[in-house]
Amino acid sequence: MKETKVEVGNARPDIRFFQAAKWYHPEVGGIETVAKSITGAVSDIAKTEILVCSGNKKRIIERTESGAYLYRAKTLFKLCSTPLSLDYIFAFARMSKRADIIQLHAPFPLSDLALFLCGGRRDKIKTVWYHCDAVRQKRMKLLYKPLLRWTLKQVNRIYVADSSIAEQSEYLAPYKDKVKVIPFGIPIEEYEKAERKPVLTARLNNSENVKLLFAGRLVYYKGVDILIKAMASVRNAELFVIGGGEQENALRSAARELGLEEKVHFMGRADTEQLRSAFSDCDVFILPSVSRAECFGLVQLEAMAYGKPVINTSLPTAVPRVSIDGKTGVTVPPADEIALAGAIQRLTDDKELRKKYGENAKKRCREFSLEKMERRLVSSYEELLEQKLSKDYEKDAKGRFSE
Repeated sequence: MKETKVEVGNARPDIRFFQAAKWYHPEVGGIETVAKSITGAVSDIAKTEILVCSGNKKRIIERTESGAYLYRAKTLFKLCSTPLSLDYIFAFARMSKRADIIQLHAPFPLSDLALFLCGGRRDKIKTVWYHCDAVRQKRMKLLYKPLLRWTLKQVNRIYVADSSIAEQSEYLAPYKDKVKVIPFGIPIEEYEKAERKPVLTARLNNSENVKLLFAGRLVYYKGVDILIKAMASVRNAELFVIGGGEQENALRSAARELGLEEKVHFMGRADTEQLRSAFSDCDVFILPSVSRAECFGLVQLEAMAYGKPVINTSLPTAVPRVSIDGKTGVTVPPADEIALAGAIQRLTDDKELRKKYGENAKKRCREFSLEKMERRLVSSYEELLEQKLSKDYEKDAKGRFSE
């Protein structure tokens, strides 16, 4: 995805913008997509620096498509899926010191800790994109909870992609006055222009079978284990799994044990071009997530951009609000392999229903514009800058008057 540049009337090239996250493009995931969208949004109004982890013991420094400085800090090891890096802490201290705006992503304990060790950077504008509550690791959650609450207290604004995230969160209630809803968006025109290759069709064992697709990280909350179990009772369809992660080996073993080698294809990680080809080539996209950690399901929009029906789950998040049951696809209860298999079979057997839902999905997708998302975000940053300038002016005026 190319970074979109948003022109804003009060552009200030002297502004320094610092974004800290866990990973960044080409890593595939909703948070990574949002981080890249933020970079594109501010590229015309600020000098931008980005800090993420490299995932290994190598430090990597590069430039993004829009010229932003990208520092991938060397990582010592991971603890409960959280990368630990002293390099990240030191880089955060350097980069945040010269910034006017600091943009964090939550949950990510390492960036919260780095901000804490910097004294909160009280002279800076601080914002956080709150993706979801930390819902799994109970011990880590107990340690992280006070740090996260501290961060939320420090920041000037909290961004969420849907009101349900703020409503369901156990952390955001005291900070509702800081919360701003900015729905995610995708560059629909780019999807329409992208070259389409039959990357799934080429691997079908039976050319008559319906092509099912899952794309995302292979981690617990995605529910791919439930999807594989469901495939055991599905007829006339083959599933393509794109992505990698900590559960990949276990998922491959589960597919073998169920005798699904001919029905389930693991395609590994894919780049943007391959992903878009896969979205355009599939017949049905499936997001079988089982946890509130799946707060939006941005990947649904990518499939919907190509007019594909979606099967998702009835999580108390934005997931079932993006693709709507009975209109753009089918929604089933989380972790219910029988209901999931039934939904898959229903769409597999009914080509006309797939077409109807797919057409509705393409129309629905246009309500989630990347340009609209970026304009709202830039407008919010500029509002915060104006507020800070006003406060600084008043403080300076009072100081002069007292002299």
